[in-house]
Amino acid sequence: MRKTIIPKDLKCVIFDMDGVLYDSMKFHEITWTGSFKAEGINFPAYEAYMHEGRPGHETIAYVFKQYLNQEATQQDKERVYNEKVRLMSTLPKASEMPMMKALIDFLNKKEIAVWVVTGSKQPTLLNRLSDDFGIDNQQVISAKDVTQGKPHPEPYLKAVDRSGYKADECMVVENAPLGVRSAKAAGVVTIAVNTGVLKDEVLANEGADIVLPDTTRLYPYVKAYFS
Repeated sequence: MRKTIIPKDLKCVIFDMDGVLYDSMKFHEITWTGSFKAEGINFPAYEAYMHEGRPGHETIAYVFKQYLNQEATQQDKERVYNEKVRLMSTLPKASEMPMMKALIDFLNKKEIAVWVVTGSKQPTLLNRLSDDFGIDNQQVISAKDVTQGKPHPEPYLKAVDRSGYKADECMVVENAPLGVRSAKAAGVVTIAVNTGVLKDEVLANEGADIVLPDTTRLYPYVKAYFS
């Protein structure tokens, strides 16, 4: 039986990257807390998940305002972001999330277009998408492609537009509150996979059409649509 939340004429699935395709959020947690610690800011690890998907410089601006009560200068943003990139380069290679390669292979066989929307612009994972998942860089919307990042709908609106399909022919897979908000504001059905430390209701409250506990549940959920 088809799952009712999946569009009846599904043509395209748009995936977030960190925490959906790659088990990389634990590294973002480490590098955000570490780069802010260098600024004298005690940034809670939990907040790294709450801000996931937001462009890095916007996250830095928010944190400076929230924790230091000051506006971050462009120099501040570059300094903190460069430290984050440096810290990321010291960490192990992020592994693929369970069952995601199998799911994308399945979607390819069903001739469903696959796109990626990510708030990242770091090449660490972006450069792996083609080899790991067969996703061409022309089917990726990253932070460098938008003027307004998540939670603004622009990233997902741009992916829908470039895919050539309509919003009601697409579906998004997200794991972050801001990403869910962005996708829903773009008018796209959204499945949340809770692969981090957040409670399910955080994702549901942002409008996720369904929240699954991990990526291993996603493959059979999507496969059932075609049966």
